[in-house]
Amino acid sequence: MQTQFEHFAATSMLGSKESPPRCDGDLFFEDSWEGRAFGMAIALAKQGHYEWEDFRQQLITSIGEWESAHALDDPSWDYYQRWLLALERLMVETNLIDPDELELELAKEAQDAIGVD
Repeated sequence: MQTQFEHFAATSMLGSKESPPRCDGDLFFEDSWEGRAFGMAIALAKQGHYEWEDFRQQLITSIGEWESAHALDDPSWDYYQRWLLALERLMVETNLIDPDELELELAKEAQDAIGVD
C-alpha cells in the first residue's frame, strides 16, 4: 500500500516522458535492483533529503542526455539506468554520498558483475 507521498511521487510522472514503466497499470520492474532504486529515490525525498521535483528534473535531464546520444529505437535503452543515474547525481549534489565513495562503490559493483577479484 502506498502512502500519500508515494502515490503523489508515482502519479506526478504519469503520462509524461519520465513516467516509470507499467504493466497492466502497475509499476513494472524487470530486476529487483530497479524496485530498490525506485523506492530509495522516493524514500529519500519523503525524508526531506531533497525535493521530489529536484529528482524529477534530474531524471528528465538523464533521459534527455540518453536521447540526444542515441536513436530513439536503440535497444540499449534502459529506463531504470536513467533513474539510477539521476539518483546518483542528486545524492552527490545533496551531499548524501561523497563522489569518491560513489565511484569506489560503482567500481566494486562492476568488478563483481564481471567476476574480478
